[in-house]
Amino acid sequence: MEKIKLCVPVIVEGKYDRIALSAVADACIITTDGFGIFRSNERQALIRRMSEHGIVVLCDSDGAGSVIRSRISSIVPPERLYQLYVPRIPGRERRKRHSSREGILGVEGVPTDVLRESLQRLISVHPELEGNGGCRFGNRISKMDFFNYGLSGTDGASRRRDIIADAAGLPTGMSQNALIAALNMIITRDEFIDLCDEVASDEF
Repeated sequence: MEKIKLCVPVIVEGKYDRIALSAVADACIITTDGFGIFRSNERQALIRRMSEHGIVVLCDSDGAGSVIRSRISSIVPPERLYQLYVPRIPGRERRKRHSSREGILGVEGVPTDVLRESLQRLISVHPELEGNGGCRFGNRISKMDFFNYGLSGTDGASRRRDIIADAAGLPTGMSQNALIAALNMIITRDEFIDLCDEVASDEF
């Protein structure tokens, strides 16, 4: 079944939530690393920057998820937040030996069809969220672009990525994939090329 395309990023708690959501959504999906969002100023800065045009928040339906959701709500202005909820379903994820404290499934354990239905309901209320699969612009920045500008596959690539990230108002220390996804949400490919050309003359 075709994935639901979203033009704004979705933030979830962990990597297994991201994997589950990616089965039904074509979107830029970022994680809070659970409660790591409380300790990481870089993660909070990334969320603020990525939410410039809106962000969907999908957390577990338990108490911990509510705390994380509240923290995100304190970082992002309410007019940019789109709250997505999944029902409280009793159960335990297969990879876990024990159920959660409240005995309900997290996002990673929610059936795929339920995740899809939840997304469809959100889009029915906010049709503006449907778009280019996580990229606000049609012509995406690619891994080949990164290679061509020395942002991957060469000595000093990590340092150059940090320079580009900083110039774009993003946190430094991001992986290649994370930086590509973030840049695709905030600038066009042409703007990326202009940025690289401008920075390269002084920094690269």
